[in-house]
Amino acid sequence: MEKPYVKGALKLIVLDLLRKPNHGYGIMAEMEELYGIKLSAGTVYPILASLRRGGLIEVIETGDRERKTYRITEKGLDYLEKHGKELKETKRKLGAYKTFLELGGNELKEAFKELFRRIDELSDEQKEEVRKAFEDCARRIRLILLGD
Repeated sequence: MEKPYVKGALKLIVLDLLRKPNHGYGIMAEMEELYGIKLSAGTVYPILASLRRGGLIEVIETGDRERKTYRITEKGLDYLEKHGKELKETKRKLGAYKTFLELGGNELKEAFKELFRRIDELSDEQKEEVRKAFEDCARRIRLILLGD
């Protein structure tokens, strides 16, 4: 399952998280805890800068080592209200992604990465085993989804 990552959707989620004042690293920790997504500083801080330029958030405190604490503004709250359906759908997708990870999706994702890196090293017999494993896995998941 692909990580549900859309820049605009992430902006909405970060804005929503800033209903409670927080700093960049706190937002990263909350994203991982709530949705299982590990964001980098290179992703979060440009989003914060964009939200700040748009007047949707403000800096309320600068602490140790220039750590800034942000909070949503009235304009930001209005923006969230206007985009409530989109926010709700984004949260649903992120929740589904976290559940996918908790069900073993992360292990599966890592196995696929390893397979992709080493696929040229596989013998024809190993490739056939992988093909059968994929078919079996897909079949079993579909049966579970059908309730049988």
